[in-house]
Amino acid sequence: MLTTHHVTGFLVIVVCVASATAAFVAYRRRAGAGRFVAQLLALAQTVLVAQVALGLLLLGRHRRAADHLHYLYGALALLATLAPWLYAPDDPRRRLAWFGAATLVAAALAVRAYMTAT
Repeated sequence: MLTTHHVTGFLVIVVCVASATAAFVAYRRRAGAGRFVAQLLALAQTVLVAQVALGLLLLGRHRRAADHLHYLYGALALLATLAPWLYAPDDPRRRLAWFGAATLVAAALAVRAYMTAT
């Protein structure tokens, strides 16, 4: 299960960077989110939730990370992707920028969590 957690952590980073890039490209082109970008952003959130769930399962089996900051970075990455649901403006284009920025922040936090775990 630990290997699955590590692989999912790598997937979190890749998917978050890809979805943030797609969101910023769509924002820059003055286009709407579109189905593809919206699905990528949703995939990033889903993979992050899966990663946290795997981490909680590992904690339930008394497998703890050596560095306790690992938990903080993981929780902040999840909260970063969920924050735009509460705080993003109603304008679709600005909302897309919020989701893209939040997903990029989540990717940076996931990188830091990944580095503290190894």
